[in-house]
Amino acid sequence: MTGNDDGRQDPPVNNGVMISGGTHYVGNQAVGHGAQAFSGSVSFQPQDAERTAELLAYVERLLEEHRAALADPDATTRELRRLREELEEPEPQRTVLRRALDRLNEFVQPVTPLVVAVGQLAQSVQGLPGV
Repeated sequence: MTGNDDGRQDPPVNNGVMISGGTHYVGNQAVGHGAQAFSGSVSFQPQDAERTAELLAYVERLLEEHRAALADPDATTRELRRLREELEEPEPQRTVLRRALDRLNEFVQPVTPLVVAVGQLAQSVQGLPGV
């Protein structure tokens, strides 16, 4: 709080935002002294091929470790191979990648570490340039 010349204190200023009831659609906001709001596209660094390759290798290791827990380990291995082969193409097809990732995700469902690893792999693949 800042004081006046006569010693009185200025009332506190609430720079917060309170929204209640109903449906609210909010765009960019800035709250508080000197706050600024910017609009425009937000981008993240795209995942790189090296990270995707690391995740593929990691999923392969987990498949070997948890092979006995999978309902169809051979089909799971084939789907991972299909995904790898498509990623090695000069222009990978999104639909093929998506289908392979979806099937791979279905096959690994009983094994939590594989579900997590395949999810990370899917995010990495989707972030690749040109995919």
